[in-house]
Amino acid sequence: MINYLEGKLAVKDPTYVVVDINGIGYEAKISLITFAAIKNLTETKLYTHLHIKEDAHTLFGFSEESEKRRFLELISISGVGPSTGLMILSSLSPQELQQAILSDDVRTIQSVKGIGLKTAQRIILELKDKMKKEGLLEKGLDFVPSASNSLRSEALSALTTLGIGKPAAEKSIDLILKQNGQQIKLEELIKLALKRA
Repeated sequence: MINYLEGKLAVKDPTYVVVDINGIGYEAKISLITFAAIKNLTETKLYTHLHIKEDAHTLFGFSEESEKRRFLELISISGVGPSTGLMILSSLSPQELQQAILSDDVRTIQSVKGIGLKTAQRIILELKDKMKKEGLLEKGLDFVPSASNSLRSEALSALTTLGIGKPAAEKSIDLILKQNGQQIKLEELIKLALKRA
C-alpha cells in the first residue's frame, strides 16, 4: 500500500492535489483542512489511504497523520464512505468533530451535507469510546484555529458535562464573550455562564 507521498505539488485544488514524484503525478483527494495546510507550499508530504473498489482505485491524502486516522475511523462505520468521510473532515475541524461526538451532539454532525440522523447517531455510538480511550480531546486542541474557539469549546464542553443544554450554554457563552472579550479566563467564563444558564 501507499503510506505517504512526498514530492512537488503539481496541482493544488481545494478537493484534490497532484504530487509529482520523479516525473510521476499521483492524484489524491483531500479535505479542506489539508488544502488549508498545503495551499502555500510547493512541496509536501501527504499521508495517504488507497481505497479500492471494483471500478476505481482512489488515493486520499492528509497533511497530518491524525487526520488520516480520523478518516479511517469514519469510513469504518457502516454508511460512511470515503466521500462522506472527506465531507465530514472538510465541514468540521477535528476539534469540532470530537466535541460533537463526546457531547452526543447529533445536530452538529447531521449539519454535514449527506449525513442523516441515523448515520450521525451511528458515528457517535461507534467513535465515542475510541475517542475517550485515546484521550483525543486533550491531544486534539492543537487543531483549534484560535484561542477564542478553544476557550469557547472548552467552556461549552464543561457546561454540557454539567448538564446545561447545548443551545442555552452556547447562548450564554457567546453573550459573555461579547461583553468581556477574549481575555476572560476559562474558569470565570464557566462560572458566569452557569449563573446565566
